[in-house]
Amino acid sequence: MKPVLLAGVAALTFGSTLVMAQGSPESLLPPGFDDPAPAPSPTPAPRPTTQPNQPAAPAPGATSSPVVQPLPGGPDTPIDPVELPDGLPSLEELENLDTDELDELLGLKPRYDIPPAARRSTERIGLLAPSENGLPTASLRNQPASIVRAALAGTTRPLVSRWGHIMLRRALASRLNAPAGMDPVEFAALRAATLNAIGEYSVARALVQDVDTGNWNDALTTEAFRAYVATADLVGICPAVQVSGVSLETPEWQMAESICAAFSGQGARAGSELNRALSRGLADPIDVLLAQRYAGAAGYGRRAVNLEWEGVEELTPWRFALANAVGAEIPSGLLDDPSPYFQRVAATAPMLPLAQRLGGADRAAREGILSSNAMVDLYSQLHAQGSDAGEYSRLASRLRSAYVAPDPAERLAAVKDVWGGTEPDYGRLVLTAYAAARIQPDDAHAEDAPLLIAAMLTAGLERDALLWAGLLPQGSAGWALLALAQPDRRNPVGSGPLDSFVDDDTSADRRKSQFLLAGLAGLGRLEQGLANDFSDRLAADLSRQTKWSRLIDAAADANNAPLVAMLAGVGMQGEGWNRMTARHLFHIVSALNRVGLSAEARMIAAEAVARG
Repeated sequence: MKPVLLAGVAALTFGSTLVMAQGSPESLLPPGFDDPAPAPSPTPAPRPTTQPNQPAAPAPGATSSPVVQPLPGGPDTPIDPVELPDGLPSLEELENLDTDELDELLGLKPRYDIPPAARRSTERIGLLAPSENGLPTASLRNQPASIVRAALAGTTRPLVSRWGHIMLRRALASRLNAPAGMDPVEFAALRAATLNAIGEYSVARALVQDVDTGNWNDALTTEAFRAYVATADLVGICPAVQVSGVSLETPEWQMAESICAAFSGQGARAGSELNRALSRGLADPIDVLLAQRYAGAAGYGRRAVNLEWEGVEELTPWRFALANAVGAEIPSGLLDDPSPYFQRVAATAPMLPLAQRLGGADRAAREGILSSNAMVDLYSQLHAQGSDAGEYSRLASRLRSAYVAPDPAERLAAVKDVWGGTEPDYGRLVLTAYAAARIQPDDAHAEDAPLLIAAMLTAGLERDALLWAGLLPQGSAGWALLALAQPDRRNPVGSGPLDSFVDDDTSADRRKSQFLLAGLAGLGRLEQGLANDFSDRLAADLSRQTKWSRLIDAAADANNAPLVAMLAGVGMQGEGWNRMTARHLFHIVSALNRVGLSAEARMIAAEAVARG
């Protein structure tokens, strides 16, 4: 039985607000309209005299009349005027309603559109089973919901570490039971929100699709809508729009309802709703026009929709998604210097030109969204097309040389050309990971070894990187990366090589040395006394504790890999490695190593030194 984290630590706060994350059909008629009208009281007939025990005979010529219960107060009581309920549609409007609208008005709209036998259980939600490299399903079942909720709600930004991002994505996509005391749909909504926050919109969309739309709540619907917009898949949200009964009450949601009506064969309804939205100013004209163009793809109407971008000064996720989905050209002024959101979305949008996708690919690669293989695929497609995309076409040609040039020196020169300098963008290292692994260790290339090793480690190619170990001097930059990346190390690192590395460190505040110390200590590759000495020398203070450090240590003591991964995500948020401290890195590497995620721990530690 694995130990359970104490509920006493549930009062965790991470400096951000925690996200805690229907009536019967009514008659359309006003009161009294469905009661029968009173009939006039009949004139009493003379009662005939009868003998005892003898049935009474009807009077000649008499007819039988129903007995009517008189209204209270008598027939002369005045009746107050009838007031119709607000919002009651007129007869003409009722005749124009389609089936779906009438069902919704009468409360007959089904909560589910899936037969009972086909509905999915919410006991386990996720994409990756343990047999598919997912984390253990029952890991969080007996853990306090408050800790899991705080860890997920506290991760609101991308992570500084590429490998930290990959690890967190794996944890969030795993097929997991909800923690004790947490509704499974809330758990799915929190995970989808975290995936959206780190730019993994496709994974978030796949995760919400693992929950039947009839079970969606407001929070899950909100995150699903964000993911569908980011992936330019507006029709994907239609099952929730048409069945779930949840409404976000935003202009974008109302326009999505009209789009879904068009794609379900209700073109007239969609057209009238969007025309009303445009005339009443529900949203900016460009937003409604894009929705009309998108809905028009379903075949409703015959008129063309002219997109007027004049006066539009801001590019929003809605505008970007719909313009890309319908193939509309966005003015270049709105695409100049795109924000990180649009770079991430563009890098994974298959409908965009390759040159535009490559514009965001470096960011997506260094953040962990794109793999090295995915990057190579993008440039390979560009090279195969033979089109002129400027600098990207040149890079594609040089990348090909990095792989297939017969001379090793020529391949290395091509790799360095792709890097573009001695301090290349980390995304370019990801791009050249496998090309770097094809370069055989040689004393003539020892000067380039640190960057070659760093490139290989972006794809987890530590076996290839370790081939350079015999050529690297102790205490060098390449040696430091291999000291962290090697899977097994029998002897701890001595003071001599570590001292040499610190002396040669020219990074700001000797950040690389601090990260090397934290990584080696977290992996257990330094003796405690030596770790304390260098901690004092570098002012790293690895022993200082915080609420977060105590929680991630306790999760490691409980051997709970998903919870450690989620808490590690909280500690790795930020735009650059200057936001990371050696103390945080030490606790993250140590906890990951203890719960069996040692490969991730080693890669995160090596990445910290390479990027510090």
